[in-house]
Amino acid sequence: MTMPVGLEINAARLRGTMVEGLAVRGFLDDPAWRAAVEAVPRHRFVPGFYLPADDGSDGQGLTLWQPVTAALDHGRWLAAAYSDATLITQFDGDEPDWENPVEWYGGAPTSSSTLPSLVLRMWADADVREGHTVLEIGTGTGYSTALACERLGSGGVTSIEVDPHRLERAASALHGCGYTPTLAVADGLYGYRPEAPFDRIVAACSFRAVPPALVAQTRPGGKILLTLSGWLYGYARVLLTVAGDGTAEGRLLGGTVSFMSARVHAAPAFGNPAHWAAELQGRPRVARHGPERVTAATEEAFHLRFLVQSAVPDAQLTTVGDVVHLVDVVNGSAATLTPDGDGDDGWRVREGGPIGLWESVERVLDAYDAAGRPGPETFTLCVHDGGQHLRHPRLPCLSLPSP
Repeated sequence: MTMPVGLEINAARLRGTMVEGLAVRGFLDDPAWRAAVEAVPRHRFVPGFYLPADDGSDGQGLTLWQPVTAALDHGRWLAAAYSDATLITQFDGDEPDWENPVEWYGGAPTSSSTLPSLVLRMWADADVREGHTVLEIGTGTGYSTALACERLGSGGVTSIEVDPHRLERAASALHGCGYTPTLAVADGLYGYRPEAPFDRIVAACSFRAVPPALVAQTRPGGKILLTLSGWLYGYARVLLTVAGDGTAEGRLLGGTVSFMSARVHAAPAFGNPAHWAAELQGRPRVARHGPERVTAATEEAFHLRFLVQSAVPDAQLTTVGDVVHLVDVVNGSAATLTPDGDGDDGWRVREGGPIGLWESVERVLDAYDAAGRPGPETFTLCVHDGGQHLRHPRLPCLSLPSP
């Protein structure tokens, strides 16, 4: 791929500024990763992406996303390419026409170029080193793949992507920059057996539970870094070490990192929450805990959302006006939480179906409070033939859903 000389000079200058910023914030303490970021031209991997409009939305709460390309606004495109920001490249699985891109309202992002600091954090947390063979799940634009190739050499890197259009674009950018990793259109749920076993597996998407294929394709002593998520949009990162008997165990990691769900693990549509609420019978009770415990914009709420999600793995949450709805499309349970109107910030809950959804949530919150509100780093995930269990010395065991 031939680029104008002026563009490459400006890109190198902006890349240098990005590198210095990442170094100041502690993301480039390893000289080898710094050299990789200095070498890889991120703009080659993001010829088009979306950024939110400055004026926000369409007036109905939907974000207005504006396409950004070199042809539309060269300065904005290049500056964003070298910002520490995630750049959305696809919504709802539809590949944009970057020759004639259009604005987009709302939608669910399904592919992106992850912010460079998080890419570096993932590779560092996975303890990726020279000589390792690595499987990356979620090639995306190929930028993170290029960093791994720069650090390990292309021969040690395998990257898979479920979307053939995304992989085609990533492959073109990678080969144009001289990188030749093993690339394949494949579902991350099943890893990539032809190149196994791997020393490290790193996923740039999230799963409801650890896919057994990933454990099977990791060498004894190897490590798997992935994000666990669910239909309540609770997230946790875990670094697992695989044992010789095919089991794996590891601690949850701190922080508030989230990734798009693997498409096979995406939440199903549940219809109109008012229809579910209309089926609830009986008088409401006073809630022991309000929904803000899991919906607040805090690190603790982020962590709690993952814990309570493990107790009600098939539940989804949505808010309509002042009413919070929980819906479980698998077993038909539902719950609503409504402000009690007495001005004391209390809530009333009405539940129905085989499972008391909010009662299940409250039991986890009660136990969490009684245990002293332990952080994510104090939990261990154990993966074995009998299931996947989240353990803590002062809390009841929580199980992840079947992968």
